[in-house]
Amino acid sequence: MAALLRRLFKSRTTKLKTPAAAVNKQLQQAEAAKSAKEDRDARIAKQLEAVQGMPAQTKLAELAIGGLTAEVRSRAASDLRDEDLLHDVIRQAKGRDKGVFQIVRQTLQQLRDVQAAQNELEEKRQQLIQQAQDQARSEDNTLYEPRLDTLIKQWKSVEIDASNEQITEFLGATHQCRERIRQGQQQQLQKQQQDEKLDQRKQTLTLLDETLIQLKIDDTREPPTLTALDALLKTQLNRWLEASENTDVSAPEQSRYNTASAALRAYVEAHERLTQVQEQIAKLATNAVPGDGTIDDAELGVETAEQAKALLVILDWPTTFPRPEPIIVLQTLAKQRKKAEPVEQPDLPRQNSLSADLDRLLTELDSALENKQLKPAKQLLKNVQQISKKLDSRHQKPFFARTQLLQGQCNELSDWQGFATTPKQIALCEQMEHLAEQPIDPEAKATHIKELQEEWKNLGGSSDRLLWARFRQASDAAYEPCKAYFAAKSDLKHANLATRQLICQQLQEFVAQADWSNIDWKVTERIHQTARQEWKAAWPVEFRDNRPLQKKFDELLKQLDAKLNDERQRNEALKQAIVTSAEELISAEPLTDAMAQAKELQGHWQAIGITRHREDRKLWQAFRQACDAIFARREQENSRQKQAVMAADEQVTNILERADQALSASTNSDELNAIWTELAIYNPEALSTSTRDRYSDVRQRLHTAKQRQELIARLQQWTGCIQARGQAPIDRTDVPLEWTKFNQLDQPIDFQELAIRTEILADQPSPAADQRKRLEIQVQRLAQSIGAAEQSTSPLTDAEKLVALWCLAPASAAASKELEQRMVNALESLV
Repeated sequence: MAALLRRLFKSRTTKLKTPAAAVNKQLQQAEAAKSAKEDRDARIAKQLEAVQGMPAQTKLAELAIGGLTAEVRSRAASDLRDEDLLHDVIRQAKGRDKGVFQIVRQTLQQLRDVQAAQNELEEKRQQLIQQAQDQARSEDNTLYEPRLDTLIKQWKSVEIDASNEQITEFLGATHQCRERIRQGQQQQLQKQQQDEKLDQRKQTLTLLDETLIQLKIDDTREPPTLTALDALLKTQLNRWLEASENTDVSAPEQSRYNTASAALRAYVEAHERLTQVQEQIAKLATNAVPGDGTIDDAELGVETAEQAKALLVILDWPTTFPRPEPIIVLQTLAKQRKKAEPVEQPDLPRQNSLSADLDRLLTELDSALENKQLKPAKQLLKNVQQISKKLDSRHQKPFFARTQLLQGQCNELSDWQGFATTPKQIALCEQMEHLAEQPIDPEAKATHIKELQEEWKNLGGSSDRLLWARFRQASDAAYEPCKAYFAAKSDLKHANLATRQLICQQLQEFVAQADWSNIDWKVTERIHQTARQEWKAAWPVEFRDNRPLQKKFDELLKQLDAKLNDERQRNEALKQAIVTSAEELISAEPLTDAMAQAKELQGHWQAIGITRHREDRKLWQAFRQACDAIFARREQENSRQKQAVMAADEQVTNILERADQALSASTNSDELNAIWTELAIYNPEALSTSTRDRYSDVRQRLHTAKQRQELIARLQQWTGCIQARGQAPIDRTDVPLEWTKFNQLDQPIDFQELAIRTEILADQPSPAADQRKRLEIQVQRLAQSIGAAEQSTSPLTDAEKLVALWCLAPASAAASKELEQRMVNALESLV
């Protein structure tokens, strides 16, 4: 029953408290909802701003899943492009956010379509490269060139995104194809040229043979024009050289030409020599003719005959041709014995000067032959022969034998050097042929070919046309693989040149059209870096073509650098100001404000734009040192606080240990009050967490112990009063003043009711005989509590009222010992 009444009282009390508590709770909930809404709106605005600020892909993925509104999630999902993040988002959005799921699925499909198109283009590029390579190796020449043109047209449609390696492969293959076409055309052209050259050589041989036959049967008294013969020799020589160049001439054919041209040249040279001594022959003939105009052998002198013989030696008329009249005259004069009259020598100083020059040249020729210098020796011998032709017979005679000797030595040296260099030239041919078979890098092969050609040139060439043809053929074969490489390299250079032209054009447009007063400097700096990187990647290029383009690119970069450097210097000045401010905060007080301002400066630092890397590092180090110094003060302060906490913990711990001992020993209240006073001196916030928790626990225990002792003292006082009232009435002056203020002090007292009420407060059972009355009292108290505006503060206060009523009851009222004992027992149970 008592438990039932307690539940009834508790339920009633709760119902009475509900309206006010509900109002307070609703107000709190409204404030919390308003704050939550404001916080949510701020977070939504921040998320929208983040989406519009083009954040990183990872941030977009987070917003696409965790965005507070559908708009935020949709925008973030629309800007997401990373495939891995898209898969992650669609997996999380499935079944949770249909809008994001649809957007991400469409984006993934678009990426798949783009990738499929790229794969298709890539496959087509590879197929075209393979087809070009197959055609380069194919031996089928049917419609070869049209097929190549078709491949090139198809390649142009897929070339835009091709890599440099793919472009190089395709260009290399197409160049091989073009080379095959060119080789076929060259072979056909060479065949035509060979046929034409053969016909030209036949015509040359025929013309030379006919000319020689005509010379041998012509009337010697009217010789042919030497100018015409010389022109004929030169034209036919050029004709023969052109007709025999880069072609194989048979030995009989070459021998026939050499014989005919040598015979004709000997005839022309003999006539030239005859022309030079015509005056001498005429003088000899005049001196040898008597007054009557007839030649008398007996009257001719020996000197004239000697001179005629010398002239015949100099003239060296070819025996295969008819003798002209001057030769016949000289031969006639050479047979005479009689000494002729001396012939007058014209232009003697010039003859002497030429003789001196000839002597000097012969000396130099002798020295060159001794030093085995064939090429200078040949040139000197040629000069000697030219001067000898200009001398008369008397001045020629002293040098004749010497000239013949040195000419023979020159011929021997030529034969000897040819014998010495031929094995070396054969070795060079073999090296070149071996090089042609080696699959080495084209650049290295071309360099090696050039080195072998230089060695051949340093050997002085070769008079053996077959050996020279062998070396040249080996050189062409060795260089053949290099042609495609250098052709592809040339095309690559042109492509790179076009790329650099485009870079210059785009850079020029950017510099000219940019709004420098309102521009994203980080993007501008990235454009600058990208332009340099792409320019460097577009290599190699032809130096001559690139030179003006490089100058233009450097000028554009210089203009862009000037703009960037101005902005960097402005930003560096801002950062320098931040460094100065941070250094001033090192000693600023209070420390918390200094640290807050330092954090603000860090935020300002991050907001500043581009700077030069080296200068930024210097400024950052200075700024970092200043910030470290500021926050180092916090560490020092924390260290001091930590030491203070440790000292306080040590002092408080000693007091707490005394308190534990006092509480466990049930010490009197005076000692507990003293310990309580000692603990009150210390601020709990100045203690460590563990000590603060222990401090709070001990303080609570001390408070409880003090309350218990006070309660025990009060109950002892009350029981003493009750027991004293049982012996005699109590004077009102001997009780607390507040007891006299209760309303019912002058009313009749029912000691039984007081005992029952006290037992109800103490939750103690009443005797069975009083159960009915106890129930009535409980119902009465319930009714009073329902209509009362206030309730008693505590059971102890209600008990004190009952004790006051008991003790200050009228003297005429008396309580039995049983009721008195029940009252005392109920009060003691309150402890």
